[in-house]
Amino acid sequence: MTVCWLGSATYEEVAALDRTRAVAMVPLGATEAHGPHLPLSTDVIIVEAMARSGAERLALRQIPVIITPTVALTPAPFAAAFPGTLGVSPATLTATLVELAAGLAAHGFGRLVFLSAHLDPAHLGAVRQAVESIGATELRVAFPDLTRKRWAGRLGEEFQTGACHAGRFETSIVMAERPDLVRAVRKTLAPNPHSLSDAIRGGKHTFQEAGGPRAYFGWPADATADEGRALVNALGAIVEEAALPLLSDD
Repeated sequence: MTVCWLGSATYEEVAALDRTRAVAMVPLGATEAHGPHLPLSTDVIIVEAMARSGAERLALRQIPVIITPTVALTPAPFAAAFPGTLGVSPATLTATLVELAAGLAAHGFGRLVFLSAHLDPAHLGAVRQAVESIGATELRVAFPDLTRKRWAGRLGEEFQTGACHAGRFETSIVMAERPDLVRAVRKTLAPNPHSLSDAIRGGKHTFQEAGGPRAYFGWPADATADEGRALVNALGAIVEEAALPLLSDD
């Protein structure tokens, strides 16, 4: 078994992995509003597709991969006012990730990659703090932060504008992965070009303040499943590139 989804594996299957060479991936999603057309689990769907795509690339290099269950509760203050959004504090997320890393290390995993499709600043700050703490241990850790220019430039024009919450980028991926969960109202949604990135730099703290009264930004009506598949492939390449340096001594 080269790619192991921990939640569906047995303990004997995990024990059989070459844990000295394996890369452990921890997908980080969210449970938050994504417009009137996408499910609250949108970030979970996207990050699990990202993990799968990246793991398949590493498997072609004969690198064992274990993918943990997705962490789906995380800071989500920008969407907090929308019904169904559930979040935890940044301190809770940081502590959870640090303890999760310690648990993986106790089972012999030495390389860890956090993957995130949730871009709320409070969430990203908590992940970065966890990475810093874990980096002080013997565990090798990577976190390809999609908001960084190095990665963002690969994810399409809309993503780079910052107007990409439940817009063309995210809607395309959900159309490719779970078309049954995309509501037909998507086709009627007007573009919302307000940039969340600019709003964050301007001190805004909610989707409403940022110009997203229906919890979406971008161009969801322009989304296609074909674009979604291409984006998942791009996300997988990012995962592969972020993980390979962890194996530099192999």
